[in-house]
Amino acid sequence: MKLILAIVSSDDGAIVSSELTKAGFSVTKLATTGGFLMSGNTTFLIGTDDDKVDTVMDIVGTYSKKRKQMVPSSASYGVGMCTSFPVEVTVGGATIFVLDVEKFEKL
Repeated sequence: MKLILAIVSSDDGAIVSSELTKAGFSVTKLATTGGFLMSGNTTFLIGTDDDKVDTVMDIVGTYSKKRKQMVPSSASYGVGMCTSFPVEVTVGGATIFVLDVEKFEKL
């Protein structure tokens, strides 16, 4: 048995959740915040059999899209001189961790 932690953008959270549920997976959703852009994420906790890990990863990967986003950045040019300019970064996609489960009980 495996525990999958899948972190996706909040923009993709609803469709990922829907598709995982349609495929018969039980999921727990957590609202989380990323550290780099301080933007909203959805973290899924999915317990599944070893042979279904690839199916979960395929679903998450298919419905978690990478996209470009402009974010403000600032630069300092000496004492009291500061300017702000936009920088393009890639956001979205998914970060997935697959963990071994030593014991599972549903009470």
